[in-house]
Amino acid sequence: MVGTNLLKELHAQIIAEKLLPSDGVVVVAVSGGADSMCLLHVLVTLNQQADFALDLHIAHLNHGLRDREAEDDAAFVQAAADGYSLPCTIESMAIGNIAKAQQVSLEEAARNERYRFFERVCRQTGAHCVALGHQADDNVETVLQRILRGTGLRGLAGIPRCRPLHPTSDIRLVRPLLGYNRQVIIAINNAHAVPYREDASNASNEPLRNRLRNVILPSLAEQVNPQVREALLRLAEQARWVNEYVDRTAQSSYETLIIEHTDQELSLNADALARKDRIIQAELVRRAIASFELGEQDISFAHLSMVVDLLADKASGKQVHLPGAMTVSKIYHRLVFAVPTDQPRETIAEEIVIHVPGRTTLTLQGVELTCELVDLSAEEAVTAMRARHVGEEWLDYDALRPPLTVRHRRAGDRFWPLGAPGSKKVSEFLIDAKVTPDERDRLALLCDRLGPVWLVGYRIDERVRLTRQTRRALKVRACRID
Repeated sequence: MVGTNLLKELHAQIIAEKLLPSDGVVVVAVSGGADSMCLLHVLVTLNQQADFALDLHIAHLNHGLRDREAEDDAAFVQAAADGYSLPCTIESMAIGNIAKAQQVSLEEAARNERYRFFERVCRQTGAHCVALGHQADDNVETVLQRILRGTGLRGLAGIPRCRPLHPTSDIRLVRPLLGYNRQVIIAINNAHAVPYREDASNASNEPLRNRLRNVILPSLAEQVNPQVREALLRLAEQARWVNEYVDRTAQSSYETLIIEHTDQELSLNADALARKDRIIQAELVRRAIASFELGEQDISFAHLSMVVDLLADKASGKQVHLPGAMTVSKIYHRLVFAVPTDQPRETIAEEIVIHVPGRTTLTLQGVELTCELVDLSAEEAVTAMRARHVGEEWLDYDALRPPLTVRHRRAGDRFWPLGAPGSKKVSEFLIDAKVTPDERDRLALLCDRLGPVWLVGYRIDERVRLTRQTRRALKVRACRID
């Protein structure tokens, strides 16, 4: 029997590709249509095999768009759950009102709320997997729709067989039927007497997806290429191969580009990023945007191109505005992604007395200063003069004028940068060193009674440098604290 053979083939594919765990809770999204009812039947019969012990949990969301017909769908799904003796969660919501309030399309609002619903059901049941009934014809329509609207390689790859619910989620969306078209799905349903409901709205030529299914694809098959569906699927498969290569290449270098990352701001090494191929640059930019978990729905190829063009610009201080009020700025050697925040800009306290010797915590900066007094011989002084470690400095203690304090920079502050021909304003030194405005505001200055002796993390004052005559030194370390 054709349906039985196809079912065995489908079972073998699910096992070979490890789309599902062999046990544990799996949420099955069931609308009541042919695809999702076939999926439910496939998983129930798969569960009868010796190696599988899945706890299937049915999930159905009534979008509130088709009145009585939608209520009948929900009742049908509940009856199917009862027939299989499976637990079932059914929720209803007014997607039309939500779309209007959020000023998005019905399709986008329905998708967003559906995924939020799946996440709620997974959290309630302890599931880490949601099985969806998308099949090959859905993929064909998705690829064509994206081509017509304008898409990049990621969109051209179509519907993924498996992906996280959202970028940082531990819940996977899997689509076991994606390799089979609707004709195969109907054959399985007919062979095994699987009941299903037809959505009357599918006969309409609105929205665009329905028009593609009912009008455009049949016309292309008749007038251009009888194998148009297969051609689009081959194109999607090749795009998927390219995407996998780009993903692997970007993944291997993304973390090395990060200079600083907070909830509101991400800084990447602009020089290193600029040396990569443009397609890799675009993928790394996309990853940076996605790291804020604001959703990528409105981020287009044009947005990615603008950021990549900004990266190539030699000037500093230019900015690109992205959806979600995100900004991307080129600031000297950094590419800075920022999102709006109501939190005040972080600065250190007005003035903090430093323990010498001892440890002093700069809470707002997340830095601990450790001061150690060290007696030096002439030889040791020379060695210490040459020793340079990140976050550590040696000062001539007898050249200092205690007490030592840490404060933020003030207008008119001056110091003599070590190795420079003379003194200059702190602000001018920071600009010359290409320190970003935000970093300048967070800068800590170690001072004695005569002024700054160390711009923490940058440069000490010539006045307090070690010499061959130094016999008492102050070793200062600045360490990050979690």
